[in-house]
Parts: sequence; C-alpha cells; structure tokens
Amino acid sequence: MFERFTKAARAVVKGAAGHAERGDAATVTPEHLLLALLDREDTRAAAALARLCPRDRRPALLDALADARRRAGLSRADAEALAGLGIDVGAIVARVEETHGTGALSGGPRATGRRAFSREAKTVLEKSLRVALARKDREIGDEHLLLALTTTGGVVAEALADHGVTYASVDSALTAPAPL
Repeated sequence: MFERFTKAARAVVKGAAGHAERGDAATVTPEHLLLALLDREDTRAAAALARLCPRDRRPALLDALADARRRAGLSRADAEALAGLGIDVGAIVARVEETHGTGALSGGPRATGRRAFSREAKTVLEKSLRVALARKDREIGDEHLLLALTTTGGVVAEALADHGVTYASVDSALTAPAPL
C-alpha cells in the first residue's frame, strides 16, 4: 500500500512517527497523523486545513486533543456513555491527577526506538486507501489521510468536527477553486 503514497503522504507518516517519538508515545496514533498534517505546507491537505482551520484557530484544536489525552484518549461520546452508567470521567481524571500529577492518564515516557502504529492509526491508513479508490485517484495523498481522519471516529475526528473540519467540508475545500 505504501508504494501508492505520494511524497507528501509519506512525509506525513514519517512526521507522525516523529511526533510520537518526541512525545515519548508508545505507538503512533491518529493524533500524531493529524499533528504531522498540521505541520505540512504547500500540499492539498495543508490548503484544505488552512481554509477550514486557519492558524489562529489551531491552538483550540490542539487544546481539544490535549484535553482528550488527559482523559486517556476517551472521546466525549465515550465519556457520555460512561456517565450513563454513573461513571464521572472528569472526577476520575481529577482524582488520578490529584494523586499522580497532571496528565497521569496520558501515559508516561516509553522505550526508545521505532514506534509501531496503533490499531487506530492503521485504520486511518487503510481508510485513506479506500478514500482514494472511491475518489478514483491513483495515488494516496495527504488529502486522503485527512479525509480518512474525519471518518474514523474517536477523539481526532471529534476534535476536527468541532473545528469545522468534516469529510464534507474537506471534500468541498479540495474541490473548490483556490482563492485569488
């Protein structure tokens, strides 16, 4: 599958591994893929992100990801489902952080070396292929990775949607003529 990735898409995958390593994460996650996409310039995905989530709005997006990381990666839907069972995720996070410090649920430093891709990140990569095929594109570009991130559910898709970055909005941004 990777032979079908464009240079830009390969750079995103490598950048995601770099983000995981710098963050001492055990695996490369969809969040790392998004962070690597946000680093890019002069690509189709970068242009779509610039239209939909300009640089001045990105700190809020990054804060949403950090908040989810503090909750051990639980999305709002997960937290609401647990609340329906009488489990207050916010109270649990507060209690754990009171005892073990801020960010205790986000995981600690990991072993050095090459990072494997999480099951969720692999799903994003697989969906990017399906997105490219559905669009009748011959290669998988970084725009396909962005579109796949919007459809996989979970924290990253939720944070993107909260900031106006959905499959439909990305698709529109990709097909719209460039602003003058």
